[in-house]
Amino acid sequence: MTLEEQLENLEKETMEKISNISDLDSLNDIRVKTLGKKGPITEVLRGMKDLTPEDRPKVGSFANQVRDHLTQQIEEKRAKLEEEALNQALAEESIDVTLPGKQIPQGTRHILTKIVEEIEDIFVGMGYQIIEGPEVEQDHYNFERMNIPKNHPARDMQDTFYISDELLIRTHTSPVQARTMEKHDFSKGPLRMISPGKVFRRDTDDATHSHQFHQIEGLVVDKHITMGDLKGTLEELMKKMFGENREVRLRPSYFPFTEPSVEADVSCFKCGGKGCSVCKHSGWIEILGSGMVHPDVLEMSGIDPKEYSGFAFGLGPDRIAMLRYGVEDIRSFYLNDTRFIDQFKGE
Repeated sequence: MTLEEQLENLEKETMEKISNISDLDSLNDIRVKTLGKKGPITEVLRGMKDLTPEDRPKVGSFANQVRDHLTQQIEEKRAKLEEEALNQALAEESIDVTLPGKQIPQGTRHILTKIVEEIEDIFVGMGYQIIEGPEVEQDHYNFERMNIPKNHPARDMQDTFYISDELLIRTHTSPVQARTMEKHDFSKGPLRMISPGKVFRRDTDDATHSHQFHQIEGLVVDKHITMGDLKGTLEELMKKMFGENREVRLRPSYFPFTEPSVEADVSCFKCGGKGCSVCKHSGWIEILGSGMVHPDVLEMSGIDPKEYSGFAFGLGPDRIAMLRYGVEDIRSFYLNDTRFIDQFKGE
């Protein structure tokens, strides 16, 4: 039998085997046994050394045709088997898309975040800027620029977390006001700003105190600012927060950075001022501290207190949220208990 006849028989037998193959592993075995280095085609080609120089090109060309044809047939069969396997897998692993999917719980903004954003919206509507500052602050801005020099008794109530002798975690957002006053160009208009953010104090955590809480401080500086402007601003804020029928009462107080200083009370939004457990039967709820900016604070910021005046106030979103929603323990805001947080999804 000539080499060409051997190749023809090999091609015919291999084609029959390929047509009967039903799995990829068997097909791969045929490929290796037929087309591999030790396969029959290679063995046939080794016999070419006994051919005449004229016959060698013809047999070599025919052997390559057989190899290419079998390779093509094997690849076509592989593609067909892979497609059949894929269709079978899709049929066995099909998903009924008409079934209801698994609902993923949807989160919401924290109630304190919502309170802060609500207050920000109110003041933006009155032409205020929202300015934030660093939580790690210099003693110079946190205390001294607020008219609280070293060894001042007012520091005792704000003894906080010091990083070094001159760096601390801020005890209020007032340093943002000091930083803003020294940069503000009054030739372009008055300064109206609020500074929201987290503050830190060395308090023992209990139902009404936390070592970390939120604060929003406001500041207005311009010519001819009076206590009447302060009260009008606070009345507008309280009416927006607690209802149009709210009234504001100012009581004398003391803060180192304001003079005169006042505590602001709002008429109880639960009982309308008649007296209840929320207002401790007084008809009034203490809501924030405020006052006219101390002349020394203005002067330390390079502002002439004889030409300019201003008012400042500070309120706690945590306290407002507790009052509005009847939360009895401030720690509930910070425990990440979803049962507590989910109560305010609709707010």
